[in-house]
Amino acid sequence: MELKVTRWKRYGHDRLYANLPDGTEVGWADVTTGDVTVLVAEYRDDVIAVLTRHLREISAPVSPQELASRVEARPVLPPLMPADDLSANRPGEAIRHLLDKSGPGLLERVVSRLLRRPSKWDSWRKGLAGEKRVGGELNRLERHGWRVLHSIPLSERVDVDHLLIGPGGVFSINTKHHHDKAVWVGDDAVKVNHGKPAPYVRKSRAEAKRVVRVLEQYCGFPVPVEPVLVFVGVTDLKVVATQLSVRVYQERQVAALAPLSGVLTAEQVEQIYSVARHRQAWSKA
Repeated sequence: MELKVTRWKRYGHDRLYANLPDGTEVGWADVTTGDVTVLVAEYRDDVIAVLTRHLREISAPVSPQELASRVEARPVLPPLMPADDLSANRPGEAIRHLLDKSGPGLLERVVSRLLRRPSKWDSWRKGLAGEKRVGGELNRLERHGWRVLHSIPLSERVDVDHLLIGPGGVFSINTKHHHDKAVWVGDDAVKVNHGKPAPYVRKSRAEAKRVVRVLEQYCGFPVPVEPVLVFVGVTDLKVVATQLSVRVYQERQVAALAPLSGVLTAEQVEQIYSVARHRQAWSKA
């Protein structure tokens, strides 16, 4: 079968895609490294042959045998077991676990409430409340063809608050709860009630890049991930950035993501979701 090969350059990648006559992607090659990924096993030999020929025209020759060995080197996740299935996570799961494990006992909570004494756990509870509110809004998008995951654990004891996967792409969502506060968002910094700049924007971009690395490693095709900051409970949200690379919303505004489309096919959405829900995919992220 004659496969059509097209070149794709975006997000810092340079790739050749092998497609069936109807446009279905069956494999791709990284022009820089020569690595080949076969997306449909049925066309494995055809994919390797046609991409070898096109890579040879662009750079140094690469043998079909060498390409075949590179195909086999792509990591594969083990079968998904219930303990590794992140789809069961509730919004704020990581904070819930920390509060259950290390938080104050019932007596301490009662005394603090009666005396109206601030607790070091107050910020955690506020963070949990924020993630629950945003998580509830995101879960409503599932009826529009989106997949939602919450509290995805990364290394270094941090997590992705929410991951939204659907026809409009992948969105790495960071929730910030600032009750009754005014928030100002610039290109690289956020100020709450005119306070000191907080690195929310920079950290959101870095988080999205970590998500890209994990998903593309196992999916074998480009996975665009956009960072999103969602502010909960604020009295005012002012975005003054001129080159903002992070989407910024209040919790009720995340519904604006629902109609986005044209980035991922239904098959790609399910493939990304199957990787993203697997805890072991994130173990070294």
